[in-house]
Amino acid sequence: MRIKSIELQNFRNIASLSLQAAPDVNVIHGENAQGKTNLTEAIWMFTGAKSFRGAKDREMIRFGEDHCRTDLVFQSALREETASIELNQPDVRGEKRAKTVCLNEVPLGSAAELAGQFYAVVFSPAHLSLVREGPALRRKFLDTAIGQIMPRYGHYLHEYQRTLLQRNTLLKDAERHPQLLETMEIWEENLARAAAAVAFCRARYVERIRPLAAQVYEGISSGREQFDLHYLCGVNEPHSCTRDQLRIYYQQQLYREREEDMIRGATQCGPHRDDLELEIGGVSARVYGSQGQQRSLVLALKLAEAEMLHRSSGETPIVLLDDVMSELDQSRQDYLLNHLHGRQLFITCCSPETVSLMETGRRFRV
Repeated sequence: MRIKSIELQNFRNIASLSLQAAPDVNVIHGENAQGKTNLTEAIWMFTGAKSFRGAKDREMIRFGEDHCRTDLVFQSALREETASIELNQPDVRGEKRAKTVCLNEVPLGSAAELAGQFYAVVFSPAHLSLVREGPALRRKFLDTAIGQIMPRYGHYLHEYQRTLLQRNTLLKDAERHPQLLETMEIWEENLARAAAAVAFCRARYVERIRPLAAQVYEGISSGREQFDLHYLCGVNEPHSCTRDQLRIYYQQQLYREREEDMIRGATQCGPHRDDLELEIGGVSARVYGSQGQQRSLVLALKLAEAEMLHRSSGETPIVLLDDVMSELDQSRQDYLLNHLHGRQLFITCCSPETVSLMETGRRFRV
């Protein structure tokens, strides 16, 4: 998959932009607050996902304007395609739609329908929290990545969260209404089944992405360091378990911990408590990794995610690397600029010295 051109109108601080992209490396450089990340965000919106910065649609419309529009021309495996997203400020009379999305000039019901039509992965400095912060963000990384290649996974996750809420409500109400405990076993059976489906998918995804991420990290670090990751869910080698074995494990744990869960008023066991362990040289990257190592680690995860998307969809996703070069030494920068063959990259940075390392591609100064 390749982007051929992108045009923006009134998108955030960009009044007008037209860019003809190189098929390999595209570096967008310039001082801070000039719109480099905004361009990356505009491209990401065509995946059908929400802003990777957590912004609302109306925040993408340039201040003082009533609408913004983004047009994309891209080459998929089958043909050249076009897509557009137009956002409008709320119309009190309801005469304008807040968002209009088209693919090949055919209107779509929502931007979410672009999922599966345009593929991309994105790195931004906010993703460093994958290493530095708690397990919730690592679980979110897994859930988002798996959801892109397995739409059914979203159903499994929703079913688990719904059933978990029911059991937690039951745990809190059981003290006042002991008769509710008669239904606990049924809820635990349902919860164990849903938990097994989620853990099964996560464990297998981690096992598949593990060698890919390790290979990328080896390239980024010029072979000086080794990276590894493990899915932690309370079961040894969960990738070797069948879904039924995981179901039995969760059902037994829920039964054993029922009394303590009632005291706490919450379920302590399950995929909502799992983690992704990240190691460099056999030790915790969160505790011992330098800032450059942590940045390289997240990049390895993102590029491995891109390879997984390629293997499952047949399309090579666009790689968006926002403010990626800071805290990376020259050899790591060289790897990103010149050794990620077969992919189209959009890289934003501030330093003009970084641009001088490029061997091929195009550079755009903002």
